[in-house]
Amino acid sequence: MQDETNPFDMAAPTQEHRFPCDQCGADMRFNAQAGELVCDHCGNVVKIEGHGGTVPAIRELDFRAALEARLPQAEIEETRIAKCTNCGAQVEFDADTHARECPFCATPLVVDTGTHRQIKPKAVLPFAVEERAAHAEMNKWLGRLWFAPNGLRQYARKGRRMNGIYVPFWTYDADTKSSYVGEHGTVYYVTKTVMRDGKPVQVQEQRVRWRPASGRVARFFDDILVLASRSLPKTYTDGLAPWNLGHLEPYRPEYLAGFRAEGYTVELAEGYDEARRHMDQVILRDVKFDIGGDRQRVHRVDTTVSDVTFKHILLPVWLAAYKYRGKTYRFVVNGQSGKVQGERPWSAWKIALAVIAGLVLAGVAGYFYSQYQ
Repeated sequence: MQDETNPFDMAAPTQEHRFPCDQCGADMRFNAQAGELVCDHCGNVVKIEGHGGTVPAIRELDFRAALEARLPQAEIEETRIAKCTNCGAQVEFDADTHARECPFCATPLVVDTGTHRQIKPKAVLPFAVEERAAHAEMNKWLGRLWFAPNGLRQYARKGRRMNGIYVPFWTYDADTKSSYVGEHGTVYYVTKTVMRDGKPVQVQEQRVRWRPASGRVARFFDDILVLASRSLPKTYTDGLAPWNLGHLEPYRPEYLAGFRAEGYTVELAEGYDEARRHMDQVILRDVKFDIGGDRQRVHRVDTTVSDVTFKHILLPVWLAAYKYRGKTYRFVVNGQSGKVQGERPWSAWKIALAVIAGLVLAGVAGYFYSQYQ
């Protein structure tokens, strides 16, 4: 018996995101530079209708309706995924794929025959950086790490393919009104006489004069971005910011041609909790600005949040996972800007060499210093 409160019971058919070439039958892929579908086998090109033109407004969804299982059936989709037993990533697969390597940690995967019901992506930020350019940015980033093992650098430079992944995010909009109680502090100075070395010396002592303060602040939050995945350390994905969400396109499966898409593992309500923590930090900053003065004390903030809406969006990430001497190293590249983040590899012998060199230089400096004393 189906649970009538489950918003994912009536799901749309599984979407494969495959686009066979109408000339040779090979799978086409989305070309980031041209914004077209390209067949690498025969060179056929198919334009994506509407891409590059005026982008229609992307409709937000009602947060409360989603929590109460009142989203329309058209906002739900069913995908076929494999869950990595090592890092927990949920990677979407098409119907003809049965095994591959996890793009997040290089662990072998076998596709689950089950399906995953989820809120459908509302928008996608198409890849703007090609794989070759992303690989070059990653190599430059590694090249700036002097303590990285040479073997890993060489392994990365061999040109092993990177994985283009659309990573899930939530965005939240909300209208907030807050009342607060606190104190406004004004700094002033008094002159005091103190004894130093047996002599009286006048010094300025800082003090703060406090007076009560209260008031109201209001702010509308637009597109608070929250990562909806746990497969990569949040420090990596946070480090890829900023994203220009002004280039979001209404979701079309054509943008996923040739790429993988990760299913979200951070649920909508959990993502909102993180968004709310961000709101509270910004509201506290607004309150302190409203109190003014040299110092501020905030005793209480009462916030009313209304008109909460959200979107499930996909952002482009190039990812490389290399296993080197038994350890997995992961590097991510922002598929819009080319910005790189990743695990910082360390070479033990380079560190030892630097320590020895430092000791030698310190010894030489100490020798010459003693000679001239």
